[in-house]
Amino acid sequence: MRLLPALTLTAALAAALAACQPDAAPVADGNTDATPPTSATSATTPTFVAEPWALPSPPGAAQPDLVATADGLLLSWINPDADGHALRFSRFADGQWSAAQTIARGDDWFVNWADTPHLAATADGALWAHWLQQSAEAPYAYDVVLVRSDDHGASWSEPLRVNDDGTPTEHGFVSLWPASVDSLGIAWLDGRETAAAKGHGGHDAHAGHGGGRMTLRAARFDAKLARSGESMLDAATCDCCQTDVTMTARGPLVVYRDRTDAELRDIVVTRFDGNRWGDPTPVHADHWTMPACPVNGPAADARDDTVLVGWYTAANDMPTLKIARSLDAGDHFATPVEVDVGAAVQGRVDVAIGTDAAWVLWTREDEAGQTLQLARYAPDLSRQLQRIELARLQGRGRGTGFPQLALADGTVRVAWTDVVDGEPRLQGVVLRDPENIE
Repeated sequence: MRLLPALTLTAALAAALAACQPDAAPVADGNTDATPPTSATSATTPTFVAEPWALPSPPGAAQPDLVATADGLLLSWINPDADGHALRFSRFADGQWSAAQTIARGDDWFVNWADTPHLAATADGALWAHWLQQSAEAPYAYDVVLVRSDDHGASWSEPLRVNDDGTPTEHGFVSLWPASVDSLGIAWLDGRETAAAKGHGGHDAHAGHGGGRMTLRAARFDAKLARSGESMLDAATCDCCQTDVTMTARGPLVVYRDRTDAELRDIVVTRFDGNRWGDPTPVHADHWTMPACPVNGPAADARDDTVLVGWYTAANDMPTLKIARSLDAGDHFATPVEVDVGAAVQGRVDVAIGTDAAWVLWTREDEAGQTLQLARYAPDLSRQLQRIELARLQGRGRGTGFPQLALADGTVRVAWTDVVDGEPRLQGVVLRDPENIE
């Protein structure tokens, strides 16, 4: 998706609604951007270099999910499969990829550039995965489907619908986390309250044309896929921005884009303390007024009680990428740092916290094309240590989706979708400290 910095209300609404379409062609515009910020480095600060990282996915793969686990990384993707699609994955451990395995196939899936499947692992060795399945003929009627594997992905349980409301509305933008040794927590955007809205499956509610609001819900599923603890975390959220979750020392912290009656679309968090979800807390009051969903959700990562959140905003008609840090598991956040500012900033952010640095990944697009950017900050965000242009992409607009950033065993790796000769394919890089390369 491409957001313009100074849209009229009508143009902004049209752009946002177009961004939610699953099949829209990639677009670009001719906007220029402000000069990127420079990095602060010193003789004692290592300068990382990006090296190609071969991925196991075939040509045609898209919608990647890259997840760090206790024993390596998991990468999933969607491939076209006969008249439908297949969700596949591979595990990266000890420097090599396992043979790709199929999680599921279907010809009734909702496959979208922004609302993508996710993988998770629990401490009992189980793997969990979800995808979106059409629930009615309406274009935006689909449910969240969940499966579990107890044999490292060789076989999977029967699919279970996470949302059981039965309404032909949107359900998606999922976040997964380990709720216990063998159970999974899941949060999702739930459109059951939009069923009375005009249009197909309540999709017109994205533009605020009446009807109910999109809600944020969460539940827990045990090893038998039995549901418990379902609750509504927020009664009004942005309709089609990704949610994210990170595990703090005080429980899972869900981060998402809120929506007020005045159409403010700022980022908030809520944490589960073991008994209840807390009231939504703003990360920062950007006061971004937007009449439709920007399809540009936040990202979060945590180490103990330290939380890093990254997000896109276009408050005051200025596209901006920000990061902010909390030292108390998300109860309070410091003043945000502006990572990138200007018309070329697309957002599509991901973040990671290491022992000695904070990392942020995002995309830019101008008349020269789309680029993938990575910045490294001091742990307290006091200075930018390095900024790298990881790749110049052949694809533009929505075709390149949302890049993925993962930190495992002290190594940063990135995976993303490019469009090469009209066909999507996944690309990857690994960040190396030249002084430690053998």
